[in-house]
Amino acid sequence: MEEQSNVLFSILGLAVTKSVVTTWVIMLVLVLFSILATRSLRDVPGPLQNLAEMAVEKLEGFFADIMGYQPMRRYFPVFSTLFLFIVASNYSGLFPGAGHLFSVPTASLSVTGGLAVISFFTTHTIGIRCQGLSGYLKSFLKPVAFLLPLILIEQLVRPFSLALRLYGNLFGEEQVTEQLAAMFPVLLPLVMQVLSLLFCLIQAMVFTMLLAIFVSEATGEE
Repeated sequence: MEEQSNVLFSILGLAVTKSVVTTWVIMLVLVLFSILATRSLRDVPGPLQNLAEMAVEKLEGFFADIMGYQPMRRYFPVFSTLFLFIVASNYSGLFPGAGHLFSVPTASLSVTGGLAVISFFTTHTIGIRCQGLSGYLKSFLKPVAFLLPLILIEQLVRPFSLALRLYGNLFGEEQVTEQLAAMFPVLLPLVMQVLSLLFCLIQAMVFTMLLAIFVSEATGEE
């Protein structure tokens, strides 16, 4: 019943839920921000360009610390896009009406599952491109060949871990905040909102940090 109540309309028989619509809105906002921040670059940046440059600089430093500068530059568009989408989705839960008028995408297992699938194929595609198919397959035999079954299980478990970690943390935080706000409606909701600002950022960092580590392993550059 709860799933049906989240369905807003259907397209060619496919149900479009609140999470999907919210995802579209977030994607549109990020695209519009990117266009507005970069359409007329100046030596003395305006507020939007300044914000965009600061975000790029911080993200470059974050991923360079994990995998090195040169690999980071090659894969930065993928990492930064995932990070910005996840953090924007997480922060959407701080707006009034979250969970009722609209759904937080990353509090939906279907959305986090989709992100995990993208991460899974991104990792292995990059590994094959860097090492070649035979070289990449041989890397699963290291350090010793008899560990191959465990390594394959680990590779299959990784996307489930990414999806469930992000979903569980965001869904749990959303539920706990609602319950505490109902019990202590005066001051605690404000405190929880402040803590959520940090919590939502950390979840986006953890997801993309793990992806950067997986890519480093796949390319043999760890």
